[in-house]
Amino acid sequence: MVQEKQIIECVPNFSEGRNKDVIKQITDEVEQVKGVKLLDIDPGEATNRTVVTFVGEPQVVMEAAFRCVRKAAQLIDMRQHHGAHPRMGATDVCPLIPVSGITLEECAHLARQLAERIANELNIPCYCYEASAFTPERKNLAVCREGEYEGLAKRMSTIGEKPDYGAREWDEQMARAGCTAVGARDFLIATNFNLNTTSTRRANAIAFDVREKGRPKREGGSPVGKPMKNENGEIIMIPGTLKDTKAIGWFIDEYGIAQVSMNITNINTTPLHIAFDEVCRCAQNRGIRVTGTEIVGLIPKRTLTEAGAYFLKKQNRSTGIPEEDIIKIAIKSMGLDDLKPFNPREKVIEYLLEDAEKKQKLIDLTVKEFADETSRESPAPGGGTISAYMGALGAALGTMVANLSSHKAGWDARWEEFSNWANKGQAIQSELMVLVDEDTEAFNRIMSAFGLPKESAEEKTARSMAIQEATLFATEVPLHTMQASYKVFELCRAMAEEGNPNSVSDAGVGVLAARAAVLGAGLNVKINASGLKDKQKAEQLVSEANILINKANEAEKEIMKIVEAKL
Repeated sequence: MVQEKQIIECVPNFSEGRNKDVIKQITDEVEQVKGVKLLDIDPGEATNRTVVTFVGEPQVVMEAAFRCVRKAAQLIDMRQHHGAHPRMGATDVCPLIPVSGITLEECAHLARQLAERIANELNIPCYCYEASAFTPERKNLAVCREGEYEGLAKRMSTIGEKPDYGAREWDEQMARAGCTAVGARDFLIATNFNLNTTSTRRANAIAFDVREKGRPKREGGSPVGKPMKNENGEIIMIPGTLKDTKAIGWFIDEYGIAQVSMNITNINTTPLHIAFDEVCRCAQNRGIRVTGTEIVGLIPKRTLTEAGAYFLKKQNRSTGIPEEDIIKIAIKSMGLDDLKPFNPREKVIEYLLEDAEKKQKLIDLTVKEFADETSRESPAPGGGTISAYMGALGAALGTMVANLSSHKAGWDARWEEFSNWANKGQAIQSELMVLVDEDTEAFNRIMSAFGLPKESAEEKTARSMAIQEATLFATEVPLHTMQASYKVFELCRAMAEEGNPNSVSDAGVGVLAARAAVLGAGLNVKINASGLKDKQKAEQLVSEANILINKANEAEKEIMKIVEAKL
């Protein structure tokens, strides 16, 4: 199965919100790192602080973060800084946030690496906070920033208050750049739930019902009763129903409605769709309807795919459908297009990254364009690419039968069984669609290696090594295609035996496509393996290919007997 690309977000806060030239020089550092997408620049004059947001794969984001911290230290003199927001350094905080394919714990490890590098190479002391904290107390940013910039000189020599990296005596350089807090935290979603009321009081009541903090406990249980206090004189709170959420009610002049405005600080604990359903429930208890949802800022793709799958399951519908269809369900279910059109390409971080790095892929071509491109005199795309595509079509046919079976009248009790098969089919199809382009890329690598200079002995050696590496890769890719395509047989066998009998022929065609994919990719393994100097490795790869070919031939015969018997 193709591993999900790792994407993280970085949201550094710089102690400059007024000088546009300084802000631009800092953000230019981010944009100069290839593979990083700068999403937002938010300066504040009163706070004299700018919040910058960028995303990408971990290593390039770490590099961009380091560069902008370095630039900020060069341009911002903390001795001259004044603003309304707490701060202790030119780069005050620098959190890393998991978006996809990576855990919070992994981000915490990366944050510590970044903090250590900043301290060692830039001589800027760093505290680690939230998930990257070394002690429970320092999970709280306020503890790390206690005393702010003005208190740093004393803290540098106080046991228990020194930074985690780069502690030393107060000096001129530290006086200028201050300290930085580097951390890792969960993704925060800012969202507003639209209500069919203009009452801020009613919206606030719903917000208090759901937010984790809840509402004050009042005497007699009356909403107008006096707030009750504990023995320490603190107001007793009745917790709300949603963990890791903060919420208030307000009225929006622009829309002429009240909203429940919510920050979800941990989407693993409280996903957006769970928050939506709970706000709907609490609103209904007060005679109010939620008419839709407004998302402020950007979100990870899984926020929508998880929501779409959640609502499909509630309908007893298959979740093994294309990603864009699942996202449409999420949009309609939560009313994301209630106030204005909702375009996932503009709101989903992964899509923004894809569009920024967009290059023409074979899988983006129309069916006719793909066939035309294959027919041209260039050797790629060739048999390996076509084999991967045939495997993907075989998986798609098996998935289609699963979805038809899930929705078949009278089979309602079996919807989840077929939904699970459809999800397996979608995963196989996705894996093979990646291999469609990867096979052509493998061929291009070989061509690039042959194009390397070969004048000197060193160049000849380097060229030979590059050719062998590229040839090995070009042999392993079609073997991967064979392995992925072989998975189609299990899916199509199950659909031929258990699926909608009216679609058994489709399962049969899926089997034929899978066999062609395995045998076709096998030919590519053999022809590319012949160019390997490591004959032992070549024999191993060809042997694996032959085993898969024999298994595919046997599977095709067995499943086609089942298909023929049902026609």
